[in-house]
This record gives sequence, C-alpha cells and structure tokens, in this order.
Amino acid sequence: MTKLQDLVTYCDRRTRRAAFKDAPGAFNGLQIANHGRVTKIGAAVDAGLVPFQQAVAAGVDFLIVHHGMYWDMPRPLTGAVYDRVTTLIGGNCALYSNHLPLDGHPEIGNNALLAKQLGLKPSRPFLVRDGEPVGCIAASSHSRAALRAKLEKLYGRVIAIECGSKSPRAIAFCSGSGNSAVPELAPAGVDTLVTGELREEWFNRAQEEKLNLYLCGHYATEVHAVKALAAELARKFRLPWEFIATDNPL
Repeated sequence: MTKLQDLVTYCDRRTRRAAFKDAPGAFNGLQIANHGRVTKIGAAVDAGLVPFQQAVAAGVDFLIVHHGMYWDMPRPLTGAVYDRVTTLIGGNCALYSNHLPLDGHPEIGNNALLAKQLGLKPSRPFLVRDGEPVGCIAASSHSRAALRAKLEKLYGRVIAIECGSKSPRAIAFCSGSGNSAVPELAPAGVDTLVTGELREEWFNRAQEEKLNLYLCGHYATEVHAVKALAAELARKFRLPWEFIATDNPL
C-alpha cells in the first residue's frame, strides 16, 4: 500500500496546483481524506453521488476528479451533499480535485491532449489567467473539412459552426466551457476554436467575426487529463487505476 500523502504531494507538484488562481470555491487539492493508505486509483470528470458509488464499488480509495465538490461552499451536509460525503467516507475513498491546472498543463492537460489527438503540438499559450495559460494554440495544416472529420471520429457529437477560414493556420483549444475563449480569438490572431460547449449567443458572433467553432462536449473534452494523471500516478507508485465513466452527454 502507498501513503495517501505521497500521492497528494506528487499530484500537487506535477500539476503545479499552487501556481493557479482558480474559480472561487474550486478548492484544488485533497478535498476528503481516507485512512491514510491507497491501494487503487480512480479518475472521474465530476464529483457526484453516482461516480462516488461506482468508485467505491470498484475498490478505489483515491479518486481524482476535474470538477470537485466545493464550487458553492459553504453548504450544509444535508441531502445530496450528505450522501456524497458519507459514500466516500464509508468507502474509505479519498477525493482529490484539480481544475484549471489540469486544463493548462503542457503535457497532461486537457488542452495539450486535445491538440495531440489531432496530431498537433501546442506552440503558444492561450487564455492566460493570472500569468498561467489555461488553453493553448497549435499551428495547423489541416483544412477545415479535415479538422471536422477528425473531430467527428473522436467524439460522438460535434457541433460545427463554420464561418471562418477554410484552411485555418492555427487552432485554439479550450476544454469544457469556451465562453471566455471566444472573445480572445481575434486578439490571438486565430479564427478557429475547439472547445466543449458555448452559449447560444456565440452563433451570431461567429457569423459576424468569421469564426470556426467546434463544440465536442464539456464532459467529453475533459476526460483526458484526469486519465493521464491517474495513469502516470499508477505507474509511479505501482498501483492499479480505473476510469469511472458516467456517460454524461453534456
């Protein structure tokens, strides 16, 4: 067995957790402890009762999630929140959350891995927040049609809004929600964005500003980093690991 604190320390350092100023209440890091030992690592996108139940049933005692529990804390430990916490504690399953650091990491981050899926290498930062890049931009020789075809093979549902260039020279990547990314495309000299989801209003802006926007699903674009971190951690500490899928269509 491996000490819980050793895994937490490795994750904190590997993701440079302390360098990122995240959303209020995100609380990256260890959110719930266990008895202090780990025998199996799990990875999931979201904190929730069902993934917690699945993780405990699979024998996971260290669960890494991208979206943690505490976005709107403090909250009373009642109802669904109570059920979540008691499921983890009853199953001796620690919870480790890591949000923006796992979007922006240059090797195991969601956006770097999105680019890698397309055979592209990030060449410059995108969506810099408090000095740290969350997204990335990669030079591309893909035509717009080829880009769309590749994405449709990788993801079950792709919404394509194609009002920009037919041969984009660069592609920006922003996993999850791309609402903050669209206004930063033009200043970055890019007209093409691969993201998870967008608000309805961006369709008109895409027409007006001549943008290509590819929406591949919030959940679907954020499975990559937790898997990569869990797999790396498993190799480092010689532990088994498992991805806890929830078939989230959003």
